[in-house]
Amino acid sequence: QVQLVESGGGLVQAGGSLRLSCAASGRTFSSNAMGWFRQAPGNEREFVSTITWRTGRTYYADSVKGRFTISRDNAKNTVYLQMNSLKPEDTAVYYCAAANSLKYYSGSAYPRREYEYDYWGQGTQVTVSS
Repeated sequence: QVQLVESGGGLVQAGGSLRLSCAASGRTFSSNAMGWFRQAPGNEREFVSTITWRTGRTYYADSVKGRFTISRDNAKNTVYLQMNSLKPEDTAVYYCAAANSLKYYSGSAYPRREYEYDYWGQGTQVTVSS
């Protein structure tokens, strides 16, 4: 089992920044990629970004490319999502997730769909005011 705990959400004005953290514990060695998803009220959960533990390769949704940066600290088993130039449409609950499949080990493949992830955090609210 892998436990994921997100933090860092809050209320920010448009144009501002936030950094989300996701601390992983338990069988973290079994995870090969970590991702961030978000869900706005009335919408389905959508992919935001992913990073592989070993190689650090990253992938972003078009809606956040150039504004968000995902990173990891292997020593702390923590993944971060730096969010800059925030917009009201970024308002959502943000979820951290872990993917175990070995096909993500090298970073040549990226988990972008919910079913590709094995563990999920409880979510953290991000609200961007206009």
